Amino acid sequence: MSYCQMPSSAVSWRGPRILLCLAAALCSAAAQPGRNVDIADSHDIKAGAAIVHVDFAKGNLDLSHETVLAHIQAAVSAITTYYGRFPVAKARILVIPADGRDGVLQGTTWGDMGGWPGFTRIRLGQHTTMAELADDWTTTHELVHMAFPSLGEDEHWMEEGQATYIEPVARAMTGELKAESIWRDMVRDMPKGEPQPDDQGLDRTHTWANTYWGGALFCLAADVEIRRETKNRKGLRDALRAVVAAGGAIDQNWDLPRTLAMGDKATGTEVLSHMYVEWKDKPVPVDLPKLWAELGVRASNGTVEFDDKAPLAAVRRAITSDH
Repeated sequence: MSYCQMPSSAVSWRGPRILLCLAAALCSAAAQPGRNVDIADSHDIKAGAAIVHVDFAKGNLDLSHETVLAHIQAAVSAITTYYGRFPVAKARILVIPADGRDGVLQGTTWGDMGGWPGFTRIRLGQHTTMAELADDWTTTHELVHMAFPSLGEDEHWMEEGQATYIEPVARAMTGELKAESIWRDMVRDMPKGEPQPDDQGLDRTHTWANTYWGGALFCLAADVEIRRETKNRKGLRDALRAVVAAGGAIDQNWDLPRTLAMGDKATGTEVLSHMYVEWKDKPVPVDLPKLWAELGVRASNGTVEFDDKAPLAAVRRAITSDH
């Protein structure tokens, strides 16, 4: 399974670019990613028992390889913190410089490619600045894809929705992002996931908004509901850690109901399975203003304040906690 992502004019969670998942048929140029690429430099990052091998293709970058490697290390750390381990035993990340460009231009992730259980390719602009690299969300987003089985065509929303939701949460857990910034962005962007008049459920409506933000909204609602039912002892993170611990990574092709049931077993609930049945083939709106109020998130003029006396304030804090 591959995730082919390209810029769009739509506003994203982290900034003005959004990476749009396209069908594999449109990615014929990437059919053999990394093949016949001249490598200038290579490094290994240890993530517990896992190894993440980083290759830099030949090309010009204003930033040093060490600087880019530190950014990748931060992404690996965020993934390891969220899931309790790196999701595959070995992974390869290929960084390809793009002459005359700036910023992280594209990320694509495959499972079981060329002997690597997880393989991510990143196109990085030659003139990318330190500030642009620090603001990049693509690298962590791509590595989230390694931590869930590959699903059928109708279920890409679960793959992309997780990556959209988990990326900033994982980075907040490691201190790379502040909790205020991710809740501010959720308040701004989660409404994109609300069903539109012609939507027919997550499995049946394959728009950009449904795939990324409908999936992210499902993950947020599930995280809160699991924590509500378990009195904040468990969350979505526990469900997904159980999937990874059972070998559910991108190099595996699993059935989504089976996978969600495995996550439910780890939390002692049936939240994921019940929500999937409800959301998969009919639109389910979420009362976001009510949810923000319950979580104690007050947004105004692009900033947020927290109300620690709100009924679910402890849930809000737990979502971004590293324990």
